[in-house]
Formats: sequence, structure tokens, C-alpha cells
Amino acid sequence: MKFPVNLATHPARKDRPILVASGAVGVLLVATLVLLVSLALADRRRSADTRRVIQRLDQQLARSAGEQTRLSAVLQRPENAEVLERSLFLNSLLYWKGISWTKVFADLEKALPPNVRIMNIRPQIVSENRVYLEMMVGAESQVPVVDLLKR
Repeated sequence: MKFPVNLATHPARKDRPILVASGAVGVLLVATLVLLVSLALADRRRSADTRRVIQRLDQQLARSAGEQTRLSAVLQRPENAEVLERSLFLNSLLYWKGISWTKVFADLEKALPPNVRIMNIRPQIVSENRVYLEMMVGAESQVPVVDLLKR
């Protein structure tokens, strides 16, 4: 008679599928790591290029600011104060000249009710290419003025 005898202290286990799967997962993780490292290096190169561009622009800005400071100092000298004042005056005249009175009155002709008249009109330039129009109007009653405000 034969008896099956297992002389091993631990019975044999079937670990091969688990080891193969673990190896495959390990290879997949290493491939993912290589991909992420390559993406990080590519991003670092791109950001280095961007940093160089920003540094160049900062240097250009610093040069421009220095030049502006130097030119402002020249304009602030007492012998140049009159020229600066005249330049500012001429610039303000050019702004006022830029307002088209023909267009202002053509637009007012369309918007004003027939029994409202303009007593005073004063345009002001409030920001770049924006004109603020301050008007004082007169009428026999409040109704036409309210009608003007609604338009």
C-alpha cells in the first residue's frame, strides 16, 4: 500500500500567476514613471524659455523706466519748466480740438425735444477717447426735460 507523503514543512503554493501579475504592474508603473519624468523635464525646458523671455522683458522695462526717469528729470529742470508747461497746454488744446462740435450738435438736434434749449454746454475728456458732456438746459416745464433724460 502506498501513502502519499509530503515531507515539506509548507505545502506547495501556486504563486506564479501573482508574481507574473506583480511584475507586469511593476513594469507598467516604471513606464508611467518614465513618462512623467519626461513630461516634467519638457515642462521645465518650456518654463526656462518663458523665464528667459520674462527676464528679457523685465530688463527692457527697467531700461525704459530709467530712461523715463532721466527724461522726467530733464523736463523738471527750472530752465525747461516753461517748455513743459507750454507742451501740456498745447496737448490740452489738441484734446479739445479733437471734439467734433458739429457731431455734438447733430446728435443733440436728434435728442432734444422741440421746447428744450441748451443754456450751457461743457465737454470734458474723462479717459481715453471718452467725452463727458455737461449741459445746462432750460424749458418752460419739467416734462420736456424729463423726456430728454429718458432719451
